[in-house]
Amino acid sequence: MSERRRVAIVGLGVVSCAGTGLEAFWQGLNSAPPEGERRVHDFDPLPFYDNPKEARRADRSQQMATASATMAMEDAGDLTSDPARCGVIYATGVGGLQTFEEQVIVHDRKGARRVSPFMVPMIMPNAPGAAISMRFGLQGPNETITTACAASTHAIGYATRLIQMGYADVIVSGGAESVMSPVGTAGFQNMTALSSSGRSMPFDKDRDGFMMTEGSATLILEEMESAMARGVHIYGEVLGSGSTADAHHITAPAPGGDGALRCMQLAIEDAGLSSNDIASINAHGTSTPLNDAAEAEALSKLFGDNGPPVTSTKGITGHGLGAAGAIEATAVLLTFIHKQIPPTSGFTTPDPEMAEFNLVTGSPQDWEPGPSMSNSFGFGGHNGSIVLAPIE
Repeated sequence: MSERRRVAIVGLGVVSCAGTGLEAFWQGLNSAPPEGERRVHDFDPLPFYDNPKEARRADRSQQMATASATMAMEDAGDLTSDPARCGVIYATGVGGLQTFEEQVIVHDRKGARRVSPFMVPMIMPNAPGAAISMRFGLQGPNETITTACAASTHAIGYATRLIQMGYADVIVSGGAESVMSPVGTAGFQNMTALSSSGRSMPFDKDRDGFMMTEGSATLILEEMESAMARGVHIYGEVLGSGSTADAHHITAPAPGGDGALRCMQLAIEDAGLSSNDIASINAHGTSTPLNDAAEAEALSKLFGDNGPPVTSTKGITGHGLGAAGAIEATAVLLTFIHKQIPPTSGFTTPDPEMAEFNLVTGSPQDWEPGPSMSNSFGFGGHNGSIVLAPIE
């Protein structure tokens, strides 16, 4: 087998309640959390479409994907690769739920003939990836990952492998989610996944569920030699990834965080590193009792009490479900630029029953960037981890 190719990250775009665009997003991660619901209240899709009609024919999740992908492609500069060697590996947890819910109401109140002929292409989980492919003329592999809250981390990992193995030269990857509709919110609320206090408190003793959010993040991955030859800014590289299944329960994590532990170990091994090489971790850290406890135990088993600094940016952003991994990978890459790790907002009281690890709290922590891990663990027992590193 020939030596696998290196994979650079050359473009980033983000739509988030913490801020849209890289500068606003970074400032948001180091500020107080948004008040109330973690919606992207100021999002306007129209600047990212040729006309209002085109925007109306896209679900809000697709609009957000198009926005972040447009930002990322502009950031990446003039890609010179053959379009047949450029693909899209995108992710979502649910798909166009808001459109589906709206059209069910239309059917109920106005009859079948009034249901939109655009409903099906608007609700398809693969709609964001398809839209990105068509918008930028990318003719390579175009696939959608739907592994719940691990989806966009899995997408980045899979996209990386396609480039490493020579099946593509450029991949647009990331994730989008917008399911804060009445039925979607009620479903999560009634399964007691959402915070009853209206606060995101990752790893805190009083954590009581996650704050759901919407948003999108897109990363442009390019074969390293090509990126260097173009002289484009390189945010970092993807060194490796891991994927495992708990095979335990549809929503609860495996006891002791065993699935998460194996996933992190696989990602580190795939990166050609040891656990001692990991310099920081962006935890899944949803603020739910079981998931935070399981991830804490996995982190403690792998890294010990005095391991690398760990943060959960969900204290600010809330939980973006299928988009979370891409949003958090973007946060990791920004820590390389700013040489700071944002604190875990919402954390005030340690949990005496939780395994110990090195959590960043209170204020940003200065650091010398090094290989970093981002974790995403989803309903269904899906686990995903990726290792990102700054360019030496």
